[in-house]
Amino acid sequence: MFDYIMTDEQLKLRNEARDFVKWVPREMILDMDAEKIHFPKEFLKEAGKRNLLGIRLPEQYGGRGLKWVDDCIVAEEIGVASYSLACLWGVGADIVCEAIVEFGNEELKQEIVVPLLKGDVYAAECLTEPRGGSDFFGATTIAKKDGSDWIITGQKRFIVGAEGADWFMVYAVTNPEGQPHERLTCFMVPRTKGVETKYIYGLMGVRGGGAGRLILNEVRVPERYALNGINGGFDVFVKNMIPERLGTAAMTIGSVRPAIEIATRYTSMRKAFGQPIANFEAVGFKVADSVMLLDAMRSLVYSTALAIDSGKVHPGRIRRMVSESKKFVTESAWTIANNCMQVMGGIGYTNVYPIERIVRDIRLSMIWVGTNEIMDLIIQNEWYKEYFKVISKENIRDVEQDAPGADQIEEKVYE
Repeated sequence: MFDYIMTDEQLKLRNEARDFVKWVPREMILDMDAEKIHFPKEFLKEAGKRNLLGIRLPEQYGGRGLKWVDDCIVAEEIGVASYSLACLWGVGADIVCEAIVEFGNEELKQEIVVPLLKGDVYAAECLTEPRGGSDFFGATTIAKKDGSDWIITGQKRFIVGAEGADWFMVYAVTNPEGQPHERLTCFMVPRTKGVETKYIYGLMGVRGGGAGRLILNEVRVPERYALNGINGGFDVFVKNMIPERLGTAAMTIGSVRPAIEIATRYTSMRKAFGQPIANFEAVGFKVADSVMLLDAMRSLVYSTALAIDSGKVHPGRIRRMVSESKKFVTESAWTIANNCMQVMGGIGYTNVYPIERIVRDIRLSMIWVGTNEIMDLIIQNEWYKEYFKVISKENIRDVEQDAPGADQIEEKVYE
């Protein structure tokens, strides 16, 4: 985020996050990308030790009790280390724990949230199934009641952190005959009998974060492990889309920021035709465009965080702004990463610089936590609803009338 709008406390928090990122061993990042490390527990342990997990969660459970602006400040800095580490940082503490704090009972808060924010246990969110991704409410994982318990059977895939998780947040069908938004229940499932994970994916990037397949074979969980009650999964899902998508936007800013910094240094030193290549518009303009996009990304994320923190903005508008943030930031980051590789030429395509890893990592951002096509769908739906409910009724000038032929009603044909 922009340092000139941070308070002294926020600057201190940012510097804490930067110190933590400097602590991350170089070998950890390289070994994760080489898949010698499948799940970096020591990273989350250290984050917990430094009280950098659960920035927005209540202090009574080990969080910081801060706001979305503060969370985005930290998320950007965490993203600098690597996209894989940022994903792990956000999934357990920002997504799973928020759902438990919002919808779970006190027992679950003490059993999962408190130790997780200390870095002692780990959790994964389980959404995608082998049969579909965007068709979330068409899930086929089933939970059947057995006395006071529920028996869960099914599979989830592409689960970030599956390899190291102690707890899994699983959506299962408990009301097969219900409407799509009434079918699902969100259960917290411990790693217990019948739970199996497989680290089987050869990912293009974002490696070493334990992404795997989750297999649930008649797993028994008590009903008290259901968040928001039986058939209440829809509300949990909707609530979680904010930390999933705004968190992704914020950390993506941090993960692509080093590409600009590396490209700036390189183009300032690399010479051709007797001068630094930064002097050539074909190079310098690409860097300039990247910096412009970085500032625009930060502006949209910061505005969205302020909107949520204000408590004054309608949920539909929040959904639109969050979706805009996720789409704009991830697509802009992809442009930035490619610009930076381009201006560095062939050396940018090698592992002499981390640009090639950043390009591979950033590509995921446009797919996960809801594809950018789904973001378009949400933006479209929420904008039209907002226009007809609010904007069209506001006391503002009707510019449609400011045309010479505005009174030719017979020319305004709609059917």
